[in-house]
Amino acid sequence: MAKIEPFAALHPAKGLYERVAALPYDVYNRKEARIEALKDPLSFLNIDRPETQFPEDIDIYAPYVYDKAASMLREQTEQGVYTADQTPCYYIYELVMDGRSQTGVVACASIDDYENGVILKHENTRPEKELDRIHHVDTVNAQTGPIFLAYRKNEQIAAVVSRIKKQRPDFDFVSADGIAHRGWTVSAPEDIRTLREAFAGIGQIYIADGHHRAASAVRVGLNRREANPGWTGDEPWNSFLCVLFPDDELKILDYNRVVKDLNGLTEERFLERIASVAVVEKKDGPVRPERKGQTGMYLSSGWYLLTFRQEVMSSDPVEGLDVSVLQKEILSPILGIGDPRVDHRIDFVGGIRGLQELERRVKEDCAVAFSMFPTSIHELFDVADAHRLMPPKSTWFEPKLRSGLFIHRI
Repeated sequence: MAKIEPFAALHPAKGLYERVAALPYDVYNRKEARIEALKDPLSFLNIDRPETQFPEDIDIYAPYVYDKAASMLREQTEQGVYTADQTPCYYIYELVMDGRSQTGVVACASIDDYENGVILKHENTRPEKELDRIHHVDTVNAQTGPIFLAYRKNEQIAAVVSRIKKQRPDFDFVSADGIAHRGWTVSAPEDIRTLREAFAGIGQIYIADGHHRAASAVRVGLNRREANPGWTGDEPWNSFLCVLFPDDELKILDYNRVVKDLNGLTEERFLERIASVAVVEKKDGPVRPERKGQTGMYLSSGWYLLTFRQEVMSSDPVEGLDVSVLQKEILSPILGIGDPRVDHRIDFVGGIRGLQELERRVKEDCAVAFSMFPTSIHELFDVADAHRLMPPKSTWFEPKLRSGLFIHRI
């Protein structure tokens, strides 16, 4: 039984949504964030990545850096950049990419549901990455980047969302990357009641993207409980900001791999080793796998299609993932990549960058690239339902939710 609640959002003032909206903080490296933040002082990236406001040689994790984020949000709110709703509402957020629409409900999810397994994860988190967002959320006193949640389609929720979307949106703009963004407010008591009850009837909800943001928000809430022994459960830090999408509207892109070297092997010997676990076919151009069990591979000698032999495939929800098969049969035994989370010889390339990025990396700083068949949303559900974890970098969701459009003050 999921507790998905409305909240009184802090959001951009009318006419400023497009200027404020920013890609998630972790999409950019330090140099890219600085360049992007300079484009507009109202871009939420300035608050999400406050080190962009200081000289390049500062410690980006220093307390005064997080203090700067808090002061910027406070000052811009006082200046009218942001405005606060007075009563708790749900919100509808639609994104359209390449003609494909996905529409989610913006709300707050319970940190207890995260802790007790009603909200399931499929990836491990790294404490050092959590710590940055813990400090940011705690200092700014707000959750600013929504967690991307998924649920199995529900007709009651779909009916409310469909009806609300026929109304005039609160915002409607196309971002620089061509993604359309639209938002609506759900304020009618009967609609709020319907959505609350419908979500309460959903057995499991899944973290699709934003594992570190979720873990950080939960940790801040738990820390505040320890600091406030008389907590009641009604305090805003007992929940975290999220957008919930039905599974039938989501698309996962490939999350590809590049490796720096061939572990001392020649290309000829490398191909021979692979032939023991997969059928290897030389191709004339870029290879995008067409089904599960296939992987594209790019070497200096060109593109290949690998079709894994049936005996190395598995029906296990984790071991049967294509990324797991690649790791078990090629990356670990042949290329010597034991733990892809910490091995600096491997890198990961989101499918949004295209196959040409894999070719570029092999030509510049890598020896081999692998193009993956995307993990499906139901494979993600199966892994989470089994209380198992996927290998790192198994899923890449597009389009990315924008930060700054909905802020949950805690």
